[in-house]
Amino acid sequence: MNGSTKTPAAGHLFNVNKDTRKLPKGTTQLFHHLVTKLLYLSRCTRQVIHMAVAILCTRVKLPDYEDYKS
Repeated sequence: MNGSTKTPAAGHLFNVNKDTRKLPKGTTQLFHHLVTKLLYLSRCTRQVIHMAVAILCTRVKLPDYEDYKS
């Protein structure tokens, strides 16, 4: 796809660093829980954040510290 769109997401959100440490199990569950809440908000009220939340949804299975900081 060519083109661009405006999003409140920072540019680093779209870059995946494979050398970053993975989150521990408890924090991974918290990350999943937070992304789920953001997904609800993006679908029902704040469509402008949907792009950033969609990227985070792809990272839920094996999140790392970079994903958690986003």
